[in-house]
Amino acid sequence: MLDREKVENSLNQIRPALQRDGGNVELVDVTDDGIVKVKLLGACGSCPMSLMTLKGGIEAKLKEDIPAVKSVEAV
Repeated sequence: MLDREKVENSLNQIRPALQRDGGNVELVDVTDDGIVKVKLLGACGSCPMSLMTLKGGIEAKLKEDIPAVKSVEAV
């Protein structure tokens, strides 16, 4: 089972880069089967590169920090 606090701590390491580009990420849910649900905010919400940010940035970082993370989904 994923620890919501660990996920939030990992997201906190990513936030400064997102905020520099006018965006942010909000943790919405952490499921028992390893799915992290987030909401991309600000510029990230409408950016055409948001899928790359989600998968290549946020998901990669969370999987590196927390091996129990299976995937990250935007809601």
